Amino acid sequence: MLHLPPRYQRPTGVNAPADFADYKTTSLRHPKQPLKLLPQRLTELTGPVFGEDRVGAGENDLTIANGGEAQGQRIVVHGRVLDGDGKPVPHTLLEVWQANAGGRYRHTGDNWPAPLDPFFNGLGRCVTDADGHYSFTTIKPGAYPWMNHDNAWRPAHIHFSLFGTAFTQRLVTQMYFPDDPMFFQDPIYNAVPEEARHRMVSVFDYDATVPNWALGFRFDIVLRGRNASVFENEEDHDD
Repeated sequence: MLHLPPRYQRPTGVNAPADFADYKTTSLRHPKQPLKLLPQRLTELTGPVFGEDRVGAGENDLTIANGGEAQGQRIVVHGRVLDGDGKPVPHTLLEVWQANAGGRYRHTGDNWPAPLDPFFNGLGRCVTDADGHYSFTTIKPGAYPWMNHDNAWRPAHIHFSLFGTAFTQRLVTQMYFPDDPMFFQDPIYNAVPEEARHRMVSVFDYDATVPNWALGFRFDIVLRGRNASVFENEEDHDD
């Protein structure tokens, strides 16, 4: 018997609106017509696309790539994936992507004059353990300019994607770093209701710092409930 994935009420006062005036391209990034609910068939209900057996050793270490070591400050980003009752969510696929230490993505569409690091691809993934814990070793990303407004810079951030037990169960969020000086002028950060913004900001974790190697940051992800993390709305697209 095929069991449908559960549906949960979306928390209010957490996620950003689909159309936010200060984030100019949001007006182009969401449907103009009412959405139509399509039935979920076997293709959508089976998955995830990448099972835990597909994730190899070392894919959670972004500092080693293409035969060399990435430039920049090493960091360990870790945390737990939790449900609305605070229970761990095991065996969940996490994928991350980010800019390098100079604030540049390895992408053909990113061509601002910051150096590309030949030994940093900016992509990683892992699967949560039985206690819902995950960990990535990476480089602290740099801020980068974008053309949303005058002298606009994105705060340093890491993108997270989480997959559940089916292809249709995917959530996307961003992790920021504490005390970033660019928060004040970033419309993506400020589009989120003020009382929920702290849920996007990691916490410096001295206990997770690796001596003589890397600084530690903790970022827990709560899937639903009153303490839910900030995720993209279903009709949104990531920047």
